[in-house]
Amino acid sequence: MTAAVSWFPDLRLTDRPTVGGKGASLGELTHAGIDVPPGFVVTTQAFELFLDALERSSPVRALVERLDPNDLDTVSRISRSLRVRVENEPLPATVETAILDAHATLAKDNPALTVAVRSSATTEDAEDASFAGLQDTFLWVPDAQDAIHRVRECWGSLYSVESICYRRKHGLPEDGVAMAVVVQTMVDARTAGVMFTRSPTTGDKSVITIEGAWGLGSAVVSGEVTPDRWVMGKITGEISVRDISDKHIRQVPAAGGGIVDEEVPAELRKTPCLSDEELQALRGVGRRIEKNYGRAQDIEWAIDKSGALLLLQSRPETVWSAKEQKPVAPVIDDPLKHVMTIFGGRR
Repeated sequence: MTAAVSWFPDLRLTDRPTVGGKGASLGELTHAGIDVPPGFVVTTQAFELFLDALERSSPVRALVERLDPNDLDTVSRISRSLRVRVENEPLPATVETAILDAHATLAKDNPALTVAVRSSATTEDAEDASFAGLQDTFLWVPDAQDAIHRVRECWGSLYSVESICYRRKHGLPEDGVAMAVVVQTMVDARTAGVMFTRSPTTGDKSVITIEGAWGLGSAVVSGEVTPDRWVMGKITGEISVRDISDKHIRQVPAAGGGIVDEEVPAELRKTPCLSDEELQALRGVGRRIEKNYGRAQDIEWAIDKSGALLLLQSRPETVWSAKEQKPVAPVIDDPLKHVMTIFGGRR
């Protein structure tokens, strides 16, 4: 472990300030004995070293903090400028060496290793501020130099229009915002998708909802394919809903890196992408993860071509949890008005 890089087995949720929400969660899952593709995190300390060099030439954080999220023209102009600066600034030598060394360690037993490079912002996947989907992820990155390039692009995505506007609308101070980056062994997925340990449509805590499709999970997360969907009893395992869709495409590795859409063979399009045994295995893992975190989770998973189930991410469910935290009635400061409201029948 170095200052610029941390490995999953060394991380827990409490490390979020240095490895971001995604990195901390992958460390927590690894520590809990959940099968996670191995990897490391380029820490926020590496990001801070990098940002210091940018700040010495001209301000970054102060510039962003002054932006009005409703002035999209200005936000877009500043966003373009900052992303160009980030993507062209050389890495500090200590950071570049740490990433190259860690990548070599990860590839020690697999010279043909490909990795996923995934953003992991410090405010990402927090219980009260979900950044999911606002920063970049790169799949099937073929070598160490390309991984370094993608790390820089992930840092740049912290200054996308969407990300800047999100932070400014939520009043998040720029000094508290940093970007770690996950570098993780790529899973050549036969099937992948998402799992919710409470219903995303009704909030029911007694069920688990699983959505999946052929190939990489990016097709499901991006909405490019309508996934198969199952609803299961969390305790009983009874499958009450089986919606099998026409899955016309799947995402697979592209030659030279990245991913590409591919037509699903006709005989598979309307075939369930998960067996009942695999659904029960997912339910079991979902229950373990929810118990470990102590609250409902939104989980990304994959089953590789050997049939191994791997977990790619787990974040707190936020939609229904946020609704439950809202008061059932407005707070009334005046006691007399409060009593009159009750007896006036308007409660």
